[in-house]
Amino acid sequence: MLGKNELEIRTLRKKWNILPAILQIDTLAAEFPAKTNYLYTTYNASHNDVTPSNKQAIIVLGSGPYHIGSSVEFDWCCVNTVTNLKKYKKQSVIINCNPETVSTDYDISDRLYFEELSFERIADIYEFENPTGIIVSVGGQTPNNRAQALHKYGATILGTSPVDIDRAEDRNKFSTLLDTLQIKQPAWQAFTTLESLETFVNKIGFPVVIRPSYVLSGNAMNVCYTQEDLEKYLKEATDISREHPVTISKFFEQAKEVELDAVAQNGKFKAGIISEHVEYAGVHSGDATIALPAENVSEAIRKQMLQIGRDIARELHITGPFNIQFLHKDNEIYIIETNLRASRTFPFIAKVTGINLIELFVHALFKPNIAQVKEKDLNYTAVKVAQFSFARLIGAHPQLGVEMASTGEVACFGKDLEEAYRKGVLATGGKIPEKGIFISLGGDKKKQDFLHCCEQLTKLNLPLYATQRTHDFLAKHGVPTKKLYKIYEKKSPNILDYFHTNKIDLVINIVDKKYAKDVHDSYEIRRAATDSNITLFTKIKNAELFIKALVNKGKDKLEIKPWSDYL
Repeated sequence: MLGKNELEIRTLRKKWNILPAILQIDTLAAEFPAKTNYLYTTYNASHNDVTPSNKQAIIVLGSGPYHIGSSVEFDWCCVNTVTNLKKYKKQSVIINCNPETVSTDYDISDRLYFEELSFERIADIYEFENPTGIIVSVGGQTPNNRAQALHKYGATILGTSPVDIDRAEDRNKFSTLLDTLQIKQPAWQAFTTLESLETFVNKIGFPVVIRPSYVLSGNAMNVCYTQEDLEKYLKEATDISREHPVTISKFFEQAKEVELDAVAQNGKFKAGIISEHVEYAGVHSGDATIALPAENVSEAIRKQMLQIGRDIARELHITGPFNIQFLHKDNEIYIIETNLRASRTFPFIAKVTGINLIELFVHALFKPNIAQVKEKDLNYTAVKVAQFSFARLIGAHPQLGVEMASTGEVACFGKDLEEAYRKGVLATGGKIPEKGIFISLGGDKKKQDFLHCCEQLTKLNLPLYATQRTHDFLAKHGVPTKKLYKIYEKKSPNILDYFHTNKIDLVINIVDKKYAKDVHDSYEIRRAATDSNITLFTKIKNAELFIKALVNKGKDKLEIKPWSDYL
């Protein structure tokens, strides 16, 4: 209303001495003096319950309010940061407002501010505590987004400089950096008008990924397979203007996604772990099934990825954690994005390899030159499998895409990938089929790609069911199935009847998203399977791996070993 920016209003407020007070939550109901540093700010008080830290403290920003995308993996990173700060006798101050997480337990850090992660609030606490610095790289994207404002305000950011964080976050700057380093990236462009956007899409061809400005956890991102998809999405989801540009990137179908999680010190690469997604690229990394070690990545490609990690660490003068997401297709490597912060894979890596990248980061802050850590050769495999809550979200479409949907995860170990994944499916509520398997495949290519798996399914000696076109295709190739009518056809035998009478306990529904009718039909099938508590696979690579595990491992009891036996 006054035409002033946030910092100008803040200066005015401080000039007039309008300052929030720091109060302590009384955890003992006034029966005894409260000693817990469980703090909050309020304007409804004229005194402070505590004095500024005696020693110079270090502030650690958490992941923010509990929601999809603000996951417990980042909480693990925050808690490990604080634990390792204690080794250097540093006083820790956590700012976070997520009661779901351990970092908001008041006995984890020396001080806990249960507060929002806005610039205004962080700055108030920073001025009161007068810390030696603030860590923005362990709580996910929310604290990372505060780096620029805090830097301009004059706060000391520990680790990678906010100037270099901006070079990775700003798509134009990062693209120029990749061109300088001669690293490939999918064709992309930012647009402020519909006309220029459509010209670019016609040039690179469908499918494309569309991403509005300033998104977290893939929010509002989408993959468009047709002109109709693109027009519908732009009409419903975005307001394109000079202030709100959208980015369009070429989407590679059937490409492998591989991640590099690493730590550097003063631009020198100190440790890097490569993990691979089971699903093809296009599934958000928070939802993807991630395997360690990355068995399907050749040694040559692995070396190339590690060299790219070294080059980016050097160019961005990284001190701290970072994550690079790669596309691997036709023996070529492309970078999707680089985040100069911890990723969701850090705790999984620590559990599987024994290498704690957050511990290395804290060492990098206080030791002049930390030793390089090499990835160990593992004689076992581990997978991270996402947990979804579609059954509790009435009407939600149980599908995976570039927007994150998972509400948790499990990690499972095994002698090989098949054993580990089978445990992961069971641990997230899936079941080994014992009654019948329903198959619905959309598009000729998907049918052809999945034919081998259907042939494998016959070895389980379970009845197989399919919809009309899938039934006809499989019959033509010697795989017998019983035909079921689709839900909307309301004829018998119907899919719904077989779901409700427990004749089916595994559903494989894979669609070609180029065909709108298949996508619509798949929603009804997937929703019915979810509501009937039937194990559901919607991605071809996951279904292939599960079938392989069932056929090769049989239904025998799984080997259960303690975590320590693997490490």
